[in-house]
Amino acid sequence: MMINAFPSLARPPPTRRLPTLLLAWGLGCALAILPTLAAFAMEPATAPAKAAKVKVHSQAKAKAKAKARGKAKSPGKAAKAHAAARHAHASPGGALDPAAVRAFSEEVARRHGLDAGDLERLFAQVQRNDRILALISRPAEGKPWYVYRRIFLTPERIRAGRQFLAAHGEAMRRAEAEYGVPGAVIAAIIGVETFFGRNMGQFGVLEALATLAFHYPKRAEFFRKELERFLLLARAEGWAPLTPKGSYTGAMGYGQFMPSSYENFAVDFDGDGRRDLRGSIPDAIGSVANYLRRHGWEPGQPVAAAAQLGPRANLAAVPHGLEPSWTLGQLREAGVEAASTGPDLATTATTARAAFVDLEDEDGRAYWLGFQNFYAITRYNHSALYALAVWQLANEIRSASAVAERP
Repeated sequence: MMINAFPSLARPPPTRRLPTLLLAWGLGCALAILPTLAAFAMEPATAPAKAAKVKVHSQAKAKAKAKARGKAKSPGKAAKAHAAARHAHASPGGALDPAAVRAFSEEVARRHGLDAGDLERLFAQVQRNDRILALISRPAEGKPWYVYRRIFLTPERIRAGRQFLAAHGEAMRRAEAEYGVPGAVIAAIIGVETFFGRNMGQFGVLEALATLAFHYPKRAEFFRKELERFLLLARAEGWAPLTPKGSYTGAMGYGQFMPSSYENFAVDFDGDGRRDLRGSIPDAIGSVANYLRRHGWEPGQPVAAAAQLGPRANLAAVPHGLEPSWTLGQLREAGVEAASTGPDLATTATTARAAFVDLEDEDGRAYWLGFQNFYAITRYNHSALYALAVWQLANEIRSASAVAERP
């Protein structure tokens, strides 16, 4: 039964009715102390929560003073920030679509031997969140490259990345040895995803996935699958489904794994018998490395290189996309080649394949070549902007770490 699998659904036992004598005694005590309470209410409030009348009076007095100083029309920055924080994750959208919930519950129950009624009761505790629908309609990946880059390539994030890499050096070195993914790349992904764990998301994962599964037709099929995987993951891992927090898309932990990725690619890298991407940094490091390796990361091979166009470049003939489909030799024949041959390109043969990446820069276009490892990063987030930001952040973290290690 789902109620056993999801303890949060268990109902509390009914309260026993008090004996008549005890009830009468309690009523008498209450009447006896009313005068004392009334006298206490007349005293100045000393507890953290003041009486409503005193609170209203104080607020009115404060407003009058603010108005006199000419500040009543516009609340200060601190007040705005407080209000924004309080309402940032509110769920003003109302109930989930009951027909969609019922159909989904019956289908999942049939497939996995669960109880549809228990699932429906679980979803009755969740509301549609319109803020989630607003956020998914304007992702950062819709910005031009020069704007997107400034979000993630900041001095603060680079410093934090260097510190993160140093603090977890043992796990990073072990991950690189086992999966072939450099520690700076692992750190950069965690840095882009959650600022090294500072922002792992405050939306209920169940709320986010249900909102998108039942109220975002554009990708409803994808999020229904992720919602199903989350319910099964919660049962397998022993989570109460209403507890986990994550991003507005339902991604969880330091590396922001969707439920299906959590199921398939998360690893127990600290050896405690659990895969904990929300509480164990070693598990997060190992899981990010495992994800990239399983999606085609090639140890020791290049990721990306700036490209330059020859005078007779024929961009119309060059395939534009994320998958590396043309060899460097073919690209050169079309007038596209690497702008420089750094150490990671020195041994790259002309038969190596790359994708041609064309991005909007502040002063025109920015051209890049993305190799297989660039493509592996895009399996994490299907965006050339994302992969390039990760790669450039990794280079900055690596450079900063190298400088810090010099005597």
